[in-house]
Parts: sequence; structure tokens; C-alpha cells
Amino acid sequence: MLRQRVSFYVLLVLVTIAFVAVVLPFYSAIFWAVVLAIIFFPLHARIEARLGGRGNLAAALSVLICLCVVIIPGLIVLSSLVQQGNHLYQRMDTGEIDVRSFIHNLQEALPLFLRDWLRSIELNGVDTFQDRVSSALMQGGSFFAGRALSLGQNTLRFFVTFGVMLYLLFFMFRDGRALARAIRRALPLSDSHTLRFTSKFTSVVHATVRGNIIIAIIQGSIGGIAFWALGVEPALLWGVLMSFLSLLPAVGAALIWVPTAIYLALAGFWVKAIVLVAVGGLVIGLVDNLLRPFLVGRETKLPDYVVLISTIGGISLVGINGFVIGPLIAALFIAAWGIFVEEEGTSDS
Repeated sequence: MLRQRVSFYVLLVLVTIAFVAVVLPFYSAIFWAVVLAIIFFPLHARIEARLGGRGNLAAALSVLICLCVVIIPGLIVLSSLVQQGNHLYQRMDTGEIDVRSFIHNLQEALPLFLRDWLRSIELNGVDTFQDRVSSALMQGGSFFAGRALSLGQNTLRFFVTFGVMLYLLFFMFRDGRALARAIRRALPLSDSHTLRFTSKFTSVVHATVRGNIIIAIIQGSIGGIAFWALGVEPALLWGVLMSFLSLLPAVGAALIWVPTAIYLALAGFWVKAIVLVAVGGLVIGLVDNLLRPFLVGRETKLPDYVVLISTIGGISLVGINGFVIGPLIAALFIAAWGIFVEEEGTSDS
């Protein structure tokens, strides 16, 4: 009997590994289908109730709402980002924007002691420093050019992945309750532990996706409008980049507007620099300080520094999906150790 049970567990592990290997190429589609289903399921439940329990029609309408509210606008913004980034790279590559001359003019605008300090720390001279900065900017521009080419070459793969996501999303809406019950029954945990982990999972997904995206849209919109009003081009590119970087708590959008404000000041546009610092520090920073603890920290019950480190770590590990996966792993880690400490304390007493 023991031999049969061990053989069954070995078979169970092997077929699970094989199944994971089969679906791994579509991991992003599966991941975002689950995320969107969790976020929009309360809305789906209300639609289903209004339609008298017609699950197929309610699921189809819910998928359509996700398309119109999240997916299509996101694709439009992403496409615009790649196009503007590619256009900026083409201008640098053709010499329309002279990066070396731009850096030289900035250096000439620096106070004398700063120029002397730059020369003292740069062993190979200022020219090497200019070459390094120019190379970094050109590499950043070539990234967008590469993404534009990649999108064109991988159109079929993109549409297949996109179709798989929508297909899964439909069944997540229609059969979501049954799937959740099946997963809870399959987990080798007690009912209390299962409830704690699943509630933590859903709360972190809700908080990180909904909260971070709301904050990113607000900060990126404010930053893009400010750049447009101050004549900093391309404003849409910088606004979208600020939106993406806003996924990083505390430091996100500042990675764009702080260097821009410094450039404006060094170029002699003091009024524009002061206005940008005021908008960035008081308005964009205030949005982050007021909304992030309310939308993200309160629901996840994670300290800001844990959210920051786990978000950066997640993005560096798995790409853009990491802004959800990182805090999710951190929250489950803290929940698991919290359960362990509670049970150890109970057993000791």
C-alpha cells in the first residue's frame, strides 16, 4: 500500500512538472487572465445577477468591459511609447539631435568647481565621460527601436498570446467560483490557513494592480501635461515613462522629472526648472505620499520599504509582471511566517 502511494505521489509530481512545462510559454497570458479576473470579478458578479444567472453572457460582457477599459487603452499607450521612443532614437542616430554637443553645452553651463570636480574624477578625461553618456542614451533609444522591430516580427505570437488570455479570462469569469473551490480543496492546508493565504493573494492583487495603476496614470498624466506646458519634448514619451516608473514606490516618477529639472536649470531656464520642481515635488510627490499608503499599503498590510524592494526585485527577475509578483511573494512570505510564529507561540504556551 505504501509503495502504491509513493508511486502515485511520484506520478503526481511528474505530470505536474510536465503540465507546467507545457503551459509555461503562455505564462504571461495565464497570469494576466487571473489578475484581471480577480480585479473585475465583483463587477462580473453584479452583471451575472442582473442577467438572471446567465453565466456565458455575463462572462462575455465582462471580457468586453476588460477590453474597453484596460486592455485596448493599455495597448494604445504602449504602442505610442514605442513609436515616440523609436522616433527619438532615429533623430539621435541621424544627428538631428547631437548628443555630444548637448552634453558639452551642459558641462559648460556647470559652475567652475563642478567642472573641475568632473575632470578630477574622470581618469580618462571629459571626452570619455561624454562618450559614455552618449552611448547610454543611444542604447536607450535603440531599445525602443528594437521593441518596434520585435513587435512587427512577433505579431502572430502576440495575437496568439492575446487570444489565449481572452479565452482564459472568459472561463475565469464563468467558472471562477468552481475553480476557486477546487483549488482550495486541493491545497494540502487547513481551512484556516487556506482562507488566510487566498485572502492575502486576492488582496495583494487588488491593491498592487488597481492601486499602482491608478497612481501611475495620475502621476504620468500630471508629468506629461507639465512637460508639454514647459515645452519639453516628447511629452507623451516622458509621461508614459513616468507612469511605468511610478510602479516603483517613492522614487518612480522622480527618475524622470528630477534630471529634466536639473537640465533646465543648467540650460538657463530657471523659471521652467522651478515650475517643474514644484509640480514634481508638491503635486506628483503628494499623489504618491497620499494615495499609495491608502490604495496599496493598507490592503496589503506591507511596509513601504517592503513594497519598494519586492517591486524592484520582481521587475528585475520577471519583467513588468514583477510589479505584481514581487509584492505578492513578499505578502505570502510574511503571511506564512506569521502563521508559523503564531503556531509556535501556541505550542510553547
